[in-house]
Amino acid sequence: MSVTRGSYTQSQKLMTFVLSMSLYGLATLISELIPSVQVGIVEFSVEFFLFIPLAIAMLFDPLSAALGAATGELVFSEIMLGQFGGIGELEKFLTVTIALYIAGTLVKDPRNMKAVALVSFGCTALQLAMSAGVDICKVAFAVEEFEAVPGLPESVYFTEGFAFANDLLFSGILFCMLPTMFLVPRLYGKIEPLLGMKPRTPENAPAAPSAGLVIAAVACFAVAVACFSEAGLSLIEWEAEWAESETAIFTGIVVSAVVALVAAFWAHRNAQLRSA
Repeated sequence: MSVTRGSYTQSQKLMTFVLSMSLYGLATLISELIPSVQVGIVEFSVEFFLFIPLAIAMLFDPLSAALGAATGELVFSEIMLGQFGGIGELEKFLTVTIALYIAGTLVKDPRNMKAVALVSFGCTALQLAMSAGVDICKVAFAVEEFEAVPGLPESVYFTEGFAFANDLLFSGILFCMLPTMFLVPRLYGKIEPLLGMKPRTPENAPAAPSAGLVIAAVACFAVAVACFSEAGLSLIEWEAEWAESETAIFTGIVVSAVVALVAAFWAHRNAQLRSA
């Protein structure tokens, strides 16, 4: 592999996609088994193990890792559990993809622990902020005379703001920033050769998207979701009788673990054949 900026072969991108999809899908299924703790009005729950796709995005191709993680969450933690939430799933898919892709491109040297910590925390904040913003837009566009209803805007802003702060300070630090800070510098230079890739350096790191492009994409996405809500349109929604059952969760865990093992073996085998 050459040192051209952001250059990855199609095979390497596919390997990154499958690994991110299966590992993050496995992590989201495991998070379903972890109970939440209620302390007064504050609920402590594990929303996501975002450090897994974050580490992959910072070490390998960011776009492949971001799309893989969003696909894995959709397939393993939603469809395999017998449910599909329509437009809500599209919202989650896009917010996760955008946040992970931006985070993966911003880290030029994975050995820089401060940069890794800052970007991982910012990634969580961006994903949660986009989700909260979309929820607010959906209520504002769906409810006629939103500002005219006494107390409604304040209650919506407070609810979404509190949920944002709670998830960011709990899941964002414990299950995103801290594990990413620990894993990325230690995996750097050790895992890439196993997949036939060269470690990321400032010279070959992927180029970051422009700020204007990111802002425009997020704004267009929020407006599109809000318009869907105002028009009363939604994608296909369904829920099976066995949705979120323990059998479905454990079946999904086994399937995602098998896919991850097969993908890892395939990637390592390809790297050995390439170096032979």
